Amino acid sequence: MARRPNNQGGWMQSDQESKSRTRSALREFVETILITLLIYFLVRTFLFENYRVLGQSMHPTLENGQYLVINKLLYRLQEPQRGDIIVFRDVRDDSRKLIKRIIGLPGETVEIQGGQLYIDDRLIDEPYIDQLGYYSEPASLIPDGHFYVLGDNRNNSSDSHSWGTLPGDKIVGKAWLSYWPPAQWGIIPHETYATSGSTQVEDGIFGRSGSQHGAPGSPADTGTRGNRNKPSN
Repeated sequence: MARRPNNQGGWMQSDQESKSRTRSALREFVETILITLLIYFLVRTFLFENYRVLGQSMHPTLENGQYLVINKLLYRLQEPQRGDIIVFRDVRDDSRKLIKRIIGLPGETVEIQGGQLYIDDRLIDEPYIDQLGYYSEPASLIPDGHFYVLGDNRNNSSDSHSWGTLPGDKIVGKAWLSYWPPAQWGIIPHETYATSGSTQVEDGIFGRSGSQHGAPGSPADTGTRGNRNKPSN
């Protein structure tokens, strides 16, 4: 009598191979997700983070609702410079973040007379502001490790003229790139100050027109309570 071939072993082997491939694919998928999350965490913690501007304290340079990328690595490599636009933790409430421009550096004397800015008795030309502030501040020395920061919208900004100098360890990073709305896309200009007091703009294009609706990404502004990534006025 002829024997029929026994395919049970072949079926069992095929089933085991299928389960093995499924487990391998699932493991690779989980590993990919974990690596992606790790990279995302490292990038946001040490390199870059996005923020949405809330308020008008940096008008006309930055507008309400504008989305920015903040460079968090830069100040690990170099010291903050005059003219840098920075995001920092509010000295009055560590849960809030603000966005302002660095005006005075450690060891310098800053004075404001009729809205005009003097650094070490030298008048500073600031072409990025639309209107001088309505206030004056007596000459004061900026302590070591501290910075004097002001909003470009001098009469609508809570900054060093009202609450004092900013400790350097409060700085989160430098505003580097505007990515929304599209009309404002570009590298954020950096102001450099010549010894004569004149300024020159560096670092490229920066528009200000266009709609601000439908912006993608997580919000980040100049320091409004309740929104982790929103710097406020």
